[in-house]
Amino acid sequence: MKILLILPILLPILFSILTGFLRQEERRSNTVAIIGALIHICITGMLLAAVLEKKVLTLWVGNWPAPAGICLVADILSAVMVLITAVIHAAVIVYAGKDIQASQVRAGFYPFMQLLTAAICGSFLTGDLFNLYVWFEVMLMASFGVMVLGNTSGRLTNAVKYVVLNLVATLFLIMSIGIIYGLTGTLNMADLSGKIPLVENTALVNSAALLLMMAFGIKSALFPLFFWLPAAYHTLPVSVSAFFAGMLTKVGVYALIRMFTLVFATHTAITHTTLMVLAVLTMVSGVVAAASQMDIRRILSFHIISQVGYMVLGLSLFTPLALAGTLVYLIHHIFVKANLFLVSGLIQKAGGSFDLNRIGGLYKTRGLLCTVFFIPAFSLAGFPPLSGFWAKLLIIYACLESRQYALAGVAALVGLMTLFSMIKIWSEAFWKPAPQTEFTPAEPATLSAWMLGPVLVLALVTVLLGLFMEPVLRLALAAGEQLMDPRAYILAVQGGS
Repeated sequence: MKILLILPILLPILFSILTGFLRQEERRSNTVAIIGALIHICITGMLLAAVLEKKVLTLWVGNWPAPAGICLVADILSAVMVLITAVIHAAVIVYAGKDIQASQVRAGFYPFMQLLTAAICGSFLTGDLFNLYVWFEVMLMASFGVMVLGNTSGRLTNAVKYVVLNLVATLFLIMSIGIIYGLTGTLNMADLSGKIPLVENTALVNSAALLLMMAFGIKSALFPLFFWLPAAYHTLPVSVSAFFAGMLTKVGVYALIRMFTLVFATHTAITHTTLMVLAVLTMVSGVVAAASQMDIRRILSFHIISQVGYMVLGLSLFTPLALAGTLVYLIHHIFVKANLFLVSGLIQKAGGSFDLNRIGGLYKTRGLLCTVFFIPAFSLAGFPPLSGFWAKLLIIYACLESRQYALAGVAALVGLMTLFSMIKIWSEAFWKPAPQTEFTPAEPATLSAWMLGPVLVLALVTVLLGLFMEPVLRLALAAGEQLMDPRAYILAVQGGS
């Protein structure tokens, strides 16, 4: 059973090597990548089932005794995240078969995507702060490789900005790791959970925590460190931007959750209050910036920032309900945001542009496209009974439970402003008459079933999450209780069981 902990990382690496050998053959490499992605879903599903049975699974690579060596740990939160990663990866790989150019396949699209998936899963499963840094660097290299495919000047410029800012995050992370190791002599997260509260120099501990917050804040696009995201995502191929939108910032959010529930959970008046302020500023700045945009993918990019604020807000409240709300929001947002970027690609093919000023009239000719946009868009805005309604409701209810009434008001207001952006896309792209420009296709483009299929599946997941929220909520509450009381996690790691 413990082998299930290494397979979500090992399998994509093996398929990265295999698709690397096949990269000159577009069709075969796509087929192999799809097979690998489907096997990955099965493996991660088995891991989640094992975690639900055993609560926490651990694997010490090389059989080193605790707390030395490389430790892989899966609790409910990490097991859910690797399963969702596998699902989004599969959807994107299927979509990419008709979206990614042959030259980009030959340049290594599939090997980079497989390696990126392995790095994300490694980040979710590691139980060691240094190995979290290692997986972040692998993720950075793989994502940069995907970003520069196609060799366009704009894409390369934005990729360099992305890398430079992430290297700054790496600097903060390394500085924090050095301080933490100097104070405690360990980097194992479970071990740190017991040793950090014993450190007498609380000022240095808080400094390390704030450095980590800055590093992970850049990764998750928290205010004011989010400007790299809207500058980069709208220039990428749709398949790539969808995967990035769904997963990359969530790795940063996951790292914040893990470190500020397991390790830095003592001086919450400083750390969690800071997170609360950053969350509110992130929510407001992201949604206001989105309202001023007319490019579909830039609107969606700024809403990634805004929605990350909701997740960090749940973390900052630091109650079981709030953490459960954060997990529900993570699940909902990954599916919805990845799907919206995939839908934006279909809108571009049908209307000829991502610019809302240059397209319109899709309601009359693209009924199915209207439906697959409406579901994730209005779920993002929080319409019942879609998944976004329950996610926002949980966060707002957690604010009210904690007597943070102003925060509840801000969360509700940001939800209304999100609705404004989704209505703008709906009215401009679908309802208004189509303008006659050079971007208007001479005749309606045929939308490939390989591109529509993943979009329909993700839209169905969004609907099912909303209609059957009770089991999802039970799972999230169990995860929230594990995060608030990490004794099972710590005992599993220290006992090597």
